[in-house]
Amino acid sequence: MSNTVTPAPRSSLKLRFELPSERLTTAIDEAVRHISKRTRIAGFRPGKAPRPIVERAVGRPAILDEAMDHLVQRAYRDALVEHDITPLTNADVEVEQAEEGKPVIFSATVQVRPEVTLGDYRGFNFKPEIDAIDAPKVDKVLEELADQHATLSPVEERGAKAGDYAVIGYTGTRDGVAFDGGSTERMPLILGQERLIPGFEDHVMGLRPGESTEFDITFPADYGEAELAGRVAHFAVELKELREKVLPPIDDDFARSIGAFDDLANLRAEVKARLERNALDKARHEFSDRIIEYAVANAELELPDVLVDQEVEVMHDEFRGSLARQGIAEEAYLKVVEKTEADLHAEFRPNAEKRVRVLLVLSKIAETDGVEISDADVEAEVARARERYADDRKTVSYFESARGRGFIRSTLRRTRVVEQLVEGWLAAHPEHPPIPHLEDDAPSGISSNLAASNAAIDATDPGAAVEPDASAAAAR
Repeated sequence: MSNTVTPAPRSSLKLRFELPSERLTTAIDEAVRHISKRTRIAGFRPGKAPRPIVERAVGRPAILDEAMDHLVQRAYRDALVEHDITPLTNADVEVEQAEEGKPVIFSATVQVRPEVTLGDYRGFNFKPEIDAIDAPKVDKVLEELADQHATLSPVEERGAKAGDYAVIGYTGTRDGVAFDGGSTERMPLILGQERLIPGFEDHVMGLRPGESTEFDITFPADYGEAELAGRVAHFAVELKELREKVLPPIDDDFARSIGAFDDLANLRAEVKARLERNALDKARHEFSDRIIEYAVANAELELPDVLVDQEVEVMHDEFRGSLARQGIAEEAYLKVVEKTEADLHAEFRPNAEKRVRVLLVLSKIAETDGVEISDADVEAEVARARERYADDRKTVSYFESARGRGFIRSTLRRTRVVEQLVEGWLAAHPEHPPIPHLEDDAPSGISSNLAASNAAIDATDPGAAVEPDASAAAAR
């Protein structure tokens, strides 16, 4: 037997086989025995019918198909071992020649873990950028705090204006007939936010509580209800309540009312300190992101389609989760935006490719720099998963599996790689102020929506694809 291996596009290998004709003869004999064992043939015990009888019973093509199936599988498995190939997918087999008395010729194309060639990932010429915290930024936070502690005061002496909190009742008709959803006794709204039909709130402006108005208005052409889209309706509206937001004065009393602050100066100092901590955390994250972009831009690799397709599915699951948290069904969303699942996948694909590229490059850096995650670290994350997802047995089972443990290990390795690159730069630039994380918790491999989405589709982490041990574990 001879076989050759040549690179193919998208991180694939093409294996071409040429087997001596005797291998096919043997495989056909085996196929005849197997078929005769499971096929009832009158006058013969199972497995004892001769080939001509079996051929008459099932047909010659069925025997050849079974022989080729076993022959191809054996040759393919032997080649994987011989060439130390770890496939990411089942092979795409193409038979070129399968005739008795002639050599068997076929090819098998399979996607494999990508070869990642790293470029420079340490010699960047940028540095962390820390936002300066000045008095206007502190004032803005204090104003937001005052807004959160505002009260609503009844308005009687003036008409409604933008920003007021109103309660209205209205009745809508078309040609004198009320229509579904066109009437309500009480609807709260903040004037000026245009929650209703464009132009509707303009007719409420200037009204005082207890006053009414009537007007005609045209529904937008793209209105969700087809029978109303682009049509004119008549509305009778009454302003039932009107309140305005009253902000508390930002003074010492205000400071004491919202926490354990002695005075406004004490509150300002705490706000400034918190903003400064946030600025340092933001600087670290943005610096980390730029390091990742630099490393990825300098690396060379071909993305396997199977990993990109899988990441698209992960992103789709994340999107479903986002819709669910808003109480929106995916089917309803697709109907409103007039898209199909295939359209969503096409939109996800560019970002999926970017995400896979980042994961692969960071995992390769981890391998190059010898960054390792201990089994104890992985098991600690598995224990956290059992606690966090106690009511979700499927997700817990994923993180307990070899595939899920591989995801955890790869995620922690990538996080540690980036942290070491950041700390390495800071150590080489002692003049730069520290940029600590805002949070003190250790990085987690199970806490993000991405982790939950990987669990939902039983995904193999793309980063694990460059780790032979992890790939082998996941394959099991």
